[in-house]
Parts: sequence; C-alpha cells; structure tokens
Amino acid sequence: MQIQIVNKSRHSLPAYATEHSAGMDIRAHLDAAVELKPGQRAIIPTGLYLAIPHGHEVQIRPRSGLAAKHGVTVLNAPGTIDADYRGEVGVILINLSKETFVVADGERIAQMVLAPYVRTRWAPQEKLENTERGTGGFGSTGKK
Repeated sequence: MQIQIVNKSRHSLPAYATEHSAGMDIRAHLDAAVELKPGQRAIIPTGLYLAIPHGHEVQIRPRSGLAAKHGVTVLNAPGTIDADYRGEVGVILINLSKETFVVADGERIAQMVLAPYVRTRWAPQEKLENTERGTGGFGSTGKK
C-alpha cells in the first residue's frame, strides 16, 4: 500500500528498521532542542503530513529504547491519526524519569503503524447474552 506524504523536515521519510518491523521510526523536526523536565510533556513536531487511506489509521507508539533507557514515552499511546486529518503529525512525549531529557532535532521519537479499522453500528438491547465470565471485571479470569 502506498500513502501520500509531504515531508517538510530535513530528515528522511519514516522507515522500517528491519524486514519484519511493524512500525516505522519517525524523527523530531525542531529548530531548537526541547528539554523535557521530569513529569513534563510536550508536542514534538515531525514535519510530516499524511493522506491516510479510508478505512485505515496511523497509530503513534512509543519507542521501547526511549522508554527503557530514558523513561520517555508517548503520552496517549497509541495515538491515532485519522484518515481525514491533513495537519502536521505531532507526537506527545512525556518524561516519566527523574532526570531532564533533551529531544534533539532528528531524534527518533516514536514509531508509526498503519492499521485497518472497522466501524460499527450499535444494536441497543435490554439484556446481553451471558458468558462464562459474565460480569467479572479486572483480574477475574482464571479464578473459580
């Protein structure tokens, strides 16, 4: 599948790191570095604009290396970019560590995954069919 993309950044297009990667790394597009103090969040621009095909979304997900090594992650993971959005892709990063993290221009800040979705119509009912689990909530499965 091909997706139309406008790249206003100084960096290469998002790319898969390996043959079996599900996500493509995306980079920060910054005129100046951004300091994320502990607990701070910021929308980091990418310089990318997408025309996502109908019936699909692009999910913005954290990079495991940033999370594991620096405690920096995508705040609304996974973030959804809808097929009708034509603005710049921005990534909401949050620093969950106890140290300041500096986001530099060109830094790989997240990954994007193209995913199909299914839209639904509601079928209102008075009662739902029962299941083995029933109304058991969080942590209820596997217990008798």
